[in-house]
Amino acid sequence: MLIDSHCHLNYKGLVEEQGAVLDRARESGVTAMLNISTRESEWRDIVQTAEQETDVWASIGIHPHEADAHPDVDLAKLVKEAAHPRVVAIGETGLDYYYDHSDRDRQRQSFRTHIHAARETGLPIIVHTRDAETDTAELMAEEMEQGSYTGVIHCFTASEDFAQKALALGLYISISGIVTFKNAKDLQETAQKLPLDRLLVETDSPFLAPVPHRGKTGEPAFVADTARFLAELRGEEYEQLCETTALNFYRLFSKARP
Repeated sequence: MLIDSHCHLNYKGLVEEQGAVLDRARESGVTAMLNISTRESEWRDIVQTAEQETDVWASIGIHPHEADAHPDVDLAKLVKEAAHPRVVAIGETGLDYYYDHSDRDRQRQSFRTHIHAARETGLPIIVHTRDAETDTAELMAEEMEQGSYTGVIHCFTASEDFAQKALALGLYISISGIVTFKNAKDLQETAQKLPLDRLLVETDSPFLAPVPHRGKTGEPAFVADTARFLAELRGEEYEQLCETTALNFYRLFSKARP
């Protein structure tokens, strides 16, 4: 088993040849994909793809970049949309202070709303964080004190200290193709230390194509390259890493079924 725990199949670069993209993923050994939403206008198409493809699941959420543009996406709306049988996660959400495309207070408010939806539905939350480690960790810890929830830090590039804080809260950590980049030494060191039973792999395609596909449009098939690199980095068998990260996926996203 090999699972791409985070991809954007309905984004430009993949949606135009979605069928071929899915075929290539399956040929590379990918047995399931989680198709992630970032804005409300995507929800219908993303869910529809999951309805049509038995190995594709869907998430419902608003990316922090889009927080300003979605003031009406409240708890009730997220909970309602998440009831669909093919929706297995809330997000992606979180904080992004690198681009600041949305007001930071609005980002934090949206993040909390998504966590409340995750808590109410029992679905895991998919967390994006960039240049916002302190606020992300503090907000997640504050919310955990109000009631437990599960989730994953997707496309992890933060510090080892942040990783330990996330793990202490019970969250999982997902590694993308960035780990294969030559300038990702700090991430590689952290990735070696992550507990295998809390590890996921992803592409975040169409972005972040791993070595040896740098410069190309990322796609779910490339998760195999990231998994191979990660297995070698950690001194583990490729098949073991694939199987364990797949089992982790189904443990976290328990609404999904193999």
